[in-house]
Amino acid sequence: MVSTADNERYGVVLDAGSSGTRVYVYRWLDNSVARLDTSSLHALPELETKDKWTKKVHPGVSTFGTTPELVGDDHLKPLIKHALEYVPKDAVPNTPIFLLATAGMRLLPDFQRTALLRNICSYFQSETKFLLPDCDLHVQVIPGETEGLYGWIAANYLLGGFDDKEQHNHGKGHHTYGFLDMGGASAQIAFAPNATEAEKHANDLTLLRLRTNNGVSQEHRVFVTTWLGFGANEARRRYVKDLEESYSAKGLTEIPDPCLPKDLRLTLDGTIIEEDDPLPSGHHLIGTGKFDECLHRTFPLLEKDIPCPDEPCLVHGVHVPAIDFDVNHFVGISEYWHTTHEIFEMAHKDKAYDFNTYQSRVKEFCGQDWSTIEKGIDDKTWGKKIDEQTAFEVCFKASWLINMLHDGIGIPRVGIEDTTTSSHNGTKELLESGKEMGFLDPFQAVDKIKSTEVSWTMGKMVLYASASVPAAVDGDLPVGFGSNVPGIPADFQLPSGGVVQKIPGSSNSGENSQSITDQIHDTLFKSDAPHRLPGFIFFLLILIIATFYLCGRDRRAKVRTALFGTPASATKPPSRGPLSFFNRLLGRQRTPGRFDRDLEDGTTRLYDPNDFELGNMSSSSDDDAMLDPADAFPRSKARSKRNLGRMTPDMIDRAGLVVRTESRESLGGDMTLGIATGTVRTSSRNTSPTRGR
Repeated sequence: MVSTADNERYGVVLDAGSSGTRVYVYRWLDNSVARLDTSSLHALPELETKDKWTKKVHPGVSTFGTTPELVGDDHLKPLIKHALEYVPKDAVPNTPIFLLATAGMRLLPDFQRTALLRNICSYFQSETKFLLPDCDLHVQVIPGETEGLYGWIAANYLLGGFDDKEQHNHGKGHHTYGFLDMGGASAQIAFAPNATEAEKHANDLTLLRLRTNNGVSQEHRVFVTTWLGFGANEARRRYVKDLEESYSAKGLTEIPDPCLPKDLRLTLDGTIIEEDDPLPSGHHLIGTGKFDECLHRTFPLLEKDIPCPDEPCLVHGVHVPAIDFDVNHFVGISEYWHTTHEIFEMAHKDKAYDFNTYQSRVKEFCGQDWSTIEKGIDDKTWGKKIDEQTAFEVCFKASWLINMLHDGIGIPRVGIEDTTTSSHNGTKELLESGKEMGFLDPFQAVDKIKSTEVSWTMGKMVLYASASVPAAVDGDLPVGFGSNVPGIPADFQLPSGGVVQKIPGSSNSGENSQSITDQIHDTLFKSDAPHRLPGFIFFLLILIIATFYLCGRDRRAKVRTALFGTPASATKPPSRGPLSFFNRLLGRQRTPGRFDRDLEDGTTRLYDPNDFELGNMSSSSDDDAMLDPADAFPRSKARSKRNLGRMTPDMIDRAGLVVRTESRESLGGDMTLGIATGTVRTSSRNTSPTRGR
């Protein structure tokens, strides 16, 4: 029987955003099974997910920046438990898990971000059995550009822009959709420019490579950029700061805010001040409900006046190729959806965005007294999900979205520009065209496509599943993304997060390939391999030590002498090597003439004889004439008075210490001390220095 793990694949992605972390579970057929359906051979792997497979917890993971040790049990545990409810037990070891953090984590100090990621990694490894070959690659803070690219993949995957080019022909050979995303801290845009702009700005594009079920690759060239600080929450923070600075100079403590409903009072950090509450001592906001003025005050937040070093630019001086709205049709998710639909719900959810109708509804809502809006919340006028915070934030968010879309990105104001010369109602026209054209309008806010939530996490898993398909041709270029250059760029990112430097037999053997030396250097010293260098150094050290002890006694002595030099002896001055300073550190320095027998080369060095004293060795027997070893070491001056005398260096040399290194037989044949009486035998001495003297 074939187990689940043999014919199905799973993947788990945790989107660690600024306001919370959401876990997604995805499933797809193994390629060996998917190929059995011939109708899907030219399509990308078909991913499946369900609403119940998703779970979100609050607040964002970045709030654990100062307490990273708590992130596991207090934040990740319920998400992992939820994922394990839908991933079969036998599939868990082969199921990759990713935690990819976005703008909230990008704002943390480096040391807090590093500690937090390390604790998340350790928790996954110790508490789960998910596939996690490299924590640095599976648990990371991704750039905004990567987040935008994943979102672009997800949107086009769900809309069918990759698989059915004829059905999604927008003209000029264009069949993909643009993507807009706005979270709490950042905003992203991703689209494939028309042919003219793609050629003009080729260096600004990202090369994306996917692989269909039949193993054939397809390539796309996408422009992606991000605006950090241009998410809804960060834009609101900048807006309030600007209000405070503007009115503080006038000495006002109650600051009028046209982006709040009339008579609503808020602290600067967004806490509602109830009627019975005492007013805070510092500054606070009071709503005026003037939406036209709100639009005017939020426009400067686009920072359109910042110089553009690389024309053309849209927002904050960031370069973006010219957008051809005849072929570039955008879908917007996250705040683009929530702000246009949670309160200002239109006739049906997939209807094209109508600027005129939308702005009219926003002005009507935001012009109400706060007391009226509170009553509508209690009566569930706008649905069960609308609470007080959502209600008072929506006026600012709506004004920010309108400015960002039309004055920032340049989306045509459908409902005004396109209907001024028509006698028909603009909203009615859009409703009719929406039925026929679907997503072919300049902008469409979406939450789900074909009942599946549009999330950049799906784009991540589409890329991963696509990479698991075997290539139809050996040596085919890998799945992933990187700089828009031929072959495999040096910064090419694999779906699992790794970087491809070179693949034998691929087209990366030309100008973009690396030499072996460069590859070794990158492997050992680049930041994507932080744990490899210490291990390599440790291995090299072991290899050097092993080689040293295997090379033989004589060679070891020569190596040691060459490196550390030799100490001074009675007849030779000291020699120095490049590492001779270690002798001083280790106390191995010798003074001239001291006894030092080298056990490696068999040589004997001498102590200064004046530093030694000999005890009284007079004896009537030959055996008693042997030197007492205890007396062969220096004595104090007090003790020296009891000695019979001192020996000459020559006498010590031949009759004293050297006896330890020469055999008695050799001593018997060569010892001549100039003693008047007695002879020397090989078995023992019949005379002593004192007796000789």
